[in-house]
Amino acid sequence: MAKNLFFIGLILAASGLLSPPVALAAGLVYGLSFVHPFHLDARRLARFLLQVAVVGLGFGMNLTEVLHVGASGFVYTAASISFALALGWLLGRLLRVEKTASFLISAGTAICGGSAIAALAPILQADDEAMAVSLGTVFVLNSVALLIFPAIGSALHLSQTQFGLWAALAIHDTSSVVGAAAKYGAVALAVGTTVKLARALWIVPVSVATATGRKHSAQIQWPWFILYFCLAAVANSFLPMLHPVFAKLSHLGVLGLTVTLFLIGTGISRHTLREVGVRPMVQGVLLWIVVGVGSLWLIHGGFIHL
Repeated sequence: MAKNLFFIGLILAASGLLSPPVALAAGLVYGLSFVHPFHLDARRLARFLLQVAVVGLGFGMNLTEVLHVGASGFVYTAASISFALALGWLLGRLLRVEKTASFLISAGTAICGGSAIAALAPILQADDEAMAVSLGTVFVLNSVALLIFPAIGSALHLSQTQFGLWAALAIHDTSSVVGAAAKYGAVALAVGTTVKLARALWIVPVSVATATGRKHSAQIQWPWFILYFCLAAVANSFLPMLHPVFAKLSHLGVLGLTVTLFLIGTGISRHTLREVGVRPMVQGVLLWIVVGVGSLWLIHGGFIHL
């Protein structure tokens, strides 16, 4: 029965019938309920698919649109990412969260959620526990933001430009930024999407810096798939005649990430969850609250704007 359920879940994730958060949740339910019959094979496949999915996601990036955001958008993005990474490191130290999980949670909050975690995990050689905790934290908070952000924006009478900027700075994943901004209005959607794309591009320098910082290892493992991610983004930006093909490749990247999340979830047992504890989740929630409230205060007060 365990084998049949595993393959059913795998097929549903690959078909696109499950969203990434649902796929992760389904995998966790499986891992907590059954002894995994293909644990080692699933782990190897998940690590490979992570890198392939990141490259596929690059075909959804449009560098031209990002540049149209303007210099101010880049400044705000750089400042928010630096602040989130620094605060995440501090909270991780204070809460005594395992270093890899702490960094993944911080990077997911600072840059672009699951995509950033997927890009950095192979570089850090993150284990299944660190991946599950960081991805689970990000996806839970994404869902919360998608529900409450439009209501908060309306209550505070944020303009569409203000809301789009806030969503891009304070919501983890691009899909959730798009969802929340679309509910608020067309201008909010345009602003939120472009600023979010600028934020997502920071995957590249952060990944390279992370790989460089691991020089103490016997042999540094450079994230070559990040180079392919960049080439995919360049191709999507400057070869418009191939956009239909690139859109399909980007969709395959999303499906690959969905399958990866299911595989990672299936590798988590009750024993591993007891070992991980609640501290990483507390770190993620506290970091997200500070980033969300802080950026909202600065935007609502007119201190940052486009």
